[in-house]
Amino acid sequence: METSSVIDLESQRRACTQCWLRTLCLPAGATTDDMERLERLVKKRRTVGRGEYLYRAGSGSARLYVARDGAFKTVAGDADGSQQVVGFHLPGELVGLDALGDDAHRCDAIALDAARVCEVPLAELAEASAAISGLQRQLLRVIGYALNRGHDHLEMMGRRQADERILLFLLDLSRRFEALGRDGEEFVLPMTREDIASYLGLVIETVSRSFTRLQDDGVIAVRGRRLRLLAPRRGEETRDAAARRH
Repeated sequence: METSSVIDLESQRRACTQCWLRTLCLPAGATTDDMERLERLVKKRRTVGRGEYLYRAGSGSARLYVARDGAFKTVAGDADGSQQVVGFHLPGELVGLDALGDDAHRCDAIALDAARVCEVPLAELAEASAAISGLQRQLLRVIGYALNRGHDHLEMMGRRQADERILLFLLDLSRRFEALGRDGEEFVLPMTREDIASYLGLVIETVSRSFTRLQDDGVIAVRGRRLRLLAPRRGEETRDAAARRH
């Protein structure tokens, strides 16, 4: 059941200019008037508890979400009841793009831990992008990042060896954490190994064995969900080799 709470930003506002994600969300060179208009776009800030739904598959949507804190997974289901994780969303990344095509979500979005999101109405965002210099370009850039993540996922799924899939997955997470200004070599995995297995088309036992091999080989160090990349160069070489073959 969707149980996320909604907080009115008029009574509890944290300005966009003070948000640690401002360099990801806001266009360069925005004026004071532009900033005030952008802040008015964010009508609500939603707090979503761990395991709760931000939205459900099939629900209509006239808004986009930006994760401020916490992370989300998107899960697609089949008619037979089987489910697969199809994406992970970190702070600063748009959530809900799957509804842009036919105004209905194709996936469930579930919080991996306690999370907050900014909720932005699409109609008002479209108006603002026409009026604020650089906003439309910034939106296209953020959407482009989302498309790139889809391409990266396909690249992972195209690797036959489980160790290679996991290395590419961890390298992708590393780059995304670095884009947030965080440590890209040591971080806490927001998702479970079951989620990773589903996302990479593997079984949990295979993921666990791969993590053990990579740790024994000195590529990673793992303690619970805290992970450190000891040899990130190996992951980069795996990615580059895959690109050359394609």
